[in-house]
Amino acid sequence: MARYLLTGTAGFIGSRVADLLLAGGDAVVGVDDMNDAYDQRLKQWRLRTLEPQPAFRFVHADVRDRATVSQLFDSDEAFDAIIHLAARAGVRASVEDPWVYLETNAGATLNLLDACVRYGIGKFVFSSSSSVYGADAPAPCPETAPIDRPLSPYAASKTAGEVMCHSYHVLHGIDISMLRYFTVFGPAGRPDMAPFRFVQWISEGRPVILYGDGTQRRDFTYIDDIAQGTIAALRPVGCEAINLGSDRPVPLMDLVHWIEELTERKARIERHPMHAADVLSTWASIDKAERLLGWRPTVEVQEGLRRLVAWYRENRAWAAQVRTG
Repeated sequence: MARYLLTGTAGFIGSRVADLLLAGGDAVVGVDDMNDAYDQRLKQWRLRTLEPQPAFRFVHADVRDRATVSQLFDSDEAFDAIIHLAARAGVRASVEDPWVYLETNAGATLNLLDACVRYGIGKFVFSSSSSVYGADAPAPCPETAPIDRPLSPYAASKTAGEVMCHSYHVLHGIDISMLRYFTVFGPAGRPDMAPFRFVQWISEGRPVILYGDGTQRRDFTYIDDIAQGTIAALRPVGCEAINLGSDRPVPLMDLVHWIEELTERKARIERHPMHAADVLSTWASIDKAERLLGWRPTVEVQEGLRRLVAWYRENRAWAAQVRTG
């Protein structure tokens, strides 16, 4: 049985990674500060699914604080790896408060990399983002594309985290997987992202706020595929950035139409100008993930949306009230 320290365990990706690790017989110490970056009802729901499992222990802590990080290791527990998924996510929100993004996505990463050195942990998994590629990424985008022109503080903070990871690999020999996630969606997903928002808004007859003309394409990737790719990245790779995406970008208006069909309701579109920090398209090249991790996604976008809509209906009593601003 392996034992993992997993940060961001009440987050969308973190909770599913924890669930799969526990199902595989491993032990997880899950850390989360339960911040209010988005509606906490989602985080609490995810955490409740994990807490009954005997091999899971939850620690309410903020890994931005160095002393707090040290306390996580001041016990007899030894960790086989750190899976660092705690982050401030969201392109537009990072424009409003870039400081918290730098503190969380770069500063906390430094704290945990330093812990790897001090406590002899040889494997580190870092959650990066497709946002690092900026506006001029080729399609499909390989990991060799430049990441030095981010469009938002969020993207810049993830790039900073990657650069720090590389430095610690060179200096200390830590084996590091830097996972560039592409538009993750599914049940209990983030309420600031289009799939959750559109399902809620269309189901409840609310206006669907659409930035741009709807032709923007996103590489929507289902949560179970992302979680399985994250666990696969625990294998030795040296120090590598690896895309995890569907390799099948979808226009936003197609997403709207599919949700209309699944909910049997018509969307009322409210159009707004496209945000300067948004990109027109994301499209992952996933050849490297297949070669290094033996990973390819298996869940089509339509099937993932069907599961999301089913989850929403089951939890509608409270999910309809989740803030999507």
